[in-house]
Amino acid sequence: MPYRHVGIATLGLLALSFGVGSRLAAQPPRSAVAEKSNMDLVGFDDLQARSAYQPVIHRQRDRWIAYIGHHGGTALNPLTGRQESNGTSIVDVTNPRQPKYLAHIPGESGQGESGGAQMVRVCDGTQLPRADRSKVYLLRTAGNSVLEIWDVTDPSKPARLTVVVSGLRATHKNWWECDTGIAFLVSGAPGWRTDRMTQIFDLSDPANPVFIRDFGLPGQQPGGAGPPPTGLHGAISLGPNGNRVYFGYGTGAGGVVQIVDREKLLNGPKEPTNQNLLYPQIGRLDLPPNVGAHTVFPVLREEILEFGRHTESAMRDFLVITNESVANECREARQMVWIADISAESKPFGVANWTVPESSGNFCSRGGRFGTHSSNENRTAIYYQRVMFFAHFNAGVRAVDIRDPFHPKEIGFYIPAVTDKTDKRCVGQGPEERCKVAIQTNNVEVDDRGYIYIVDRANTGMHVLELSGSARRVANLQ
Repeated sequence: MPYRHVGIATLGLLALSFGVGSRLAAQPPRSAVAEKSNMDLVGFDDLQARSAYQPVIHRQRDRWIAYIGHHGGTALNPLTGRQESNGTSIVDVTNPRQPKYLAHIPGESGQGESGGAQMVRVCDGTQLPRADRSKVYLLRTAGNSVLEIWDVTDPSKPARLTVVVSGLRATHKNWWECDTGIAFLVSGAPGWRTDRMTQIFDLSDPANPVFIRDFGLPGQQPGGAGPPPTGLHGAISLGPNGNRVYFGYGTGAGGVVQIVDREKLLNGPKEPTNQNLLYPQIGRLDLPPNVGAHTVFPVLREEILEFGRHTESAMRDFLVITNESVANECREARQMVWIADISAESKPFGVANWTVPESSGNFCSRGGRFGTHSSNENRTAIYYQRVMFFAHFNAGVRAVDIRDPFHPKEIGFYIPAVTDKTDKRCVGQGPEERCKVAIQTNNVEVDDRGYIYIVDRANTGMHVLELSGSARRVANLQ
């Protein structure tokens, strides 16, 4: 397969700006007021005032459990009475109106991106091909050096099962196929010329990880030539049936989107030469210098009603590319959502974008980051091909109608109220430094019941939401 570099300059011409337990598991303090449209608060937990990154909502037999990864830092765990390094929060959301904090698994010491346990994935033993069918397993990062598996069959009493790999320089947002056990792990393997690349493991028996291969962009491998491409952020796999893996490299700059044949990736030649790294690649989209690919979410077989009377191309495939704001108070390029048409996978091209108008809330002056960070990743039929949710830092979470991906349209939002736990965000240094307390909605996920979960980077906690009004009618809710 040739090495394809496809520009995305056309996107710039197509901008479409649219707009701690159970005793604390009630409503946030009422001293501040949330801002909202077509989205209502259902429940809340302060997550022990830990800076939160990724939530995963898992149906665990007759319960629904939220597993939340955290950035580095420390906080008191009232369940143990000890100060603990931020790690993984486990919250029962079976009744989303009364979340119950069950356990905290401490992470690696360090602050921010340098510690914690930011990323989580969960699989049942009944799904994994060679696992103990009575068990439930948690795959998580432990700081930047370790990837490990925990037994969370009893989510109140997690127990570490095994270390998948250690001695890494970095970790980040992994993907775990529960039906096959194949895991695409964002790692910083020694010798690679980037801090984030892919290590692929067979975790079908979580107690006995089996290494398959290392993977990355040409130039990232040991001995590669020239400036190495931007490091990986994460991957989304469609498994053996879809036979595609979508990789997003970069966060807020130097982004690359890569479409890969999964079967060739797993079974092709594994020595990381340029030729072998290119072998499974189907398509590649290089983004402008100030655009990243934090989250790359496939929306496939989308029927475009406007094209219904045409004789071809009424059904299209798309990638929704979300890049990350990384600077406070707009001291960067606007970070937003881009949509690429991948119907011809070897030639992806940009067709639309979406952002929150800054003037709709004077967001640049509110403090903290303003811009996108991530989208939901659950492809529940309630929302898939209809509504996507985007974490937008101080602009909260936004619901966007994507039924016509050429014209995405915001249909709802929720910006939580600050609480006494919400942390400040600063710009400048020394006598020039100024700080503001600001909501920083970092990640969003949905469950198969239709509830929406947002977590906050500035220690505000987790909010459980639901669509209301006209937005609710866009979703496939019963």
